[in-house]
Amino acid sequence: MASVKLERVRKVYDGGVIAVHEISLDIKDREFVVLVGPSGCGKSTTLRMIAGLEEVTEGSIYIGDLLVNDVAPKDRDIAMVFQNYALYPHMTVYDNMAFGLKLRKFPKSEIQGRVQEAAEILGIEELLTRKPKALSGGQRQRVAVGRAIVRKPKVFLFDEPLSNLDAKLRVQMRTEISKLHQKLGTTMIYVTHDQTEAMTMGDKIVLMKDGHVQQIDAPLSLYNHPVNKFVGGFIGSPSMNFFKGSVVKTRGMRFVEEAGAFELPLPAHQRKAFARSSKRPVIVGIRPEHIALKSSGAKRGKTAPVRASVEVVEPMGNEIYLYCTTQKDREQFVARIGTAKEPAVGKPIDLVFDVTSLHLFDGDTGERIA
Repeated sequence: MASVKLERVRKVYDGGVIAVHEISLDIKDREFVVLVGPSGCGKSTTLRMIAGLEEVTEGSIYIGDLLVNDVAPKDRDIAMVFQNYALYPHMTVYDNMAFGLKLRKFPKSEIQGRVQEAAEILGIEELLTRKPKALSGGQRQRVAVGRAIVRKPKVFLFDEPLSNLDAKLRVQMRTEISKLHQKLGTTMIYVTHDQTEAMTMGDKIVLMKDGHVQQIDAPLSLYNHPVNKFVGGFIGSPSMNFFKGSVVKTRGMRFVEEAGAFELPLPAHQRKAFARSSKRPVIVGIRPEHIALKSSGAKRGKTAPVRASVEVVEPMGNEIYLYCTTQKDREQFVARIGTAKEPAVGKPIDLVFDVTSLHLFDGDTGERIA
């Protein structure tokens, strides 16, 4: 087992294209870390530099105590699982899993033992004699993971391994990979663009944008305390709602939406940031689950009323998503409510915002206002 450390690592391609800007990251031994972000943010490039498949332009990468910048991929004691499985179609499952060990001239008995052990962990013992064409997508992905397990590496690297699976299989496989981490107790670094995978699988999340790290934190800390508007909007489904406006010192201290569609009183713990400034441009963020129907028994003093129109109703079974617009300026937002009442499309509706759950961001920079 091993830790992984990146010190001010940069990746610049020909033509001066900067894919990764001075990322520094400490991954502890046995930790499960997820690199997440939109396409082109640099997460896969970072993973490939750790694997040795991309050269580091500047900075240092350590696996354990060893500086690996100039170490060949095969000598880094890592195993990588790719998005496209990369199985040999003419080989059986057994031979696919054993192939890397055969190249390293492991004894036949040890190869057999390692393959059998990995197959039992993944529940694919009955598939060992089949060829890849006779397997489903989920089974092929298990074989790809098994091929990595048999090497017993210090670090596992996963590059969007579930992207080619359907929704149900993705849920099943992410659960299995999480269980695998608990069984093996190995350091794992996992790349995905899916924030749900990041939230449910990682001990720690590294959220990236345009080659820069935006925030490194535990999943719930990232969800509850985003450092900027981008993080708040990326993490969570449906995503956080945002409203532009300003904070004014009237009737205490209040946020006024820019078109005057509604006002929200600021809770006491957020007023200090505005003690010396008036009409400061602000973006308020509020998650859909913190918006409720006015008739739902919301607590007085902790909520503020908002008049809106319902554009779309999405029943989800145990809850309903309401896609609404404010009546004055048609600003769009989403509410996540219970199933006791399903509002009619096109009709006005009274909602309440939980003002104790507001997130405040600077209107110019998007940074969180503490």
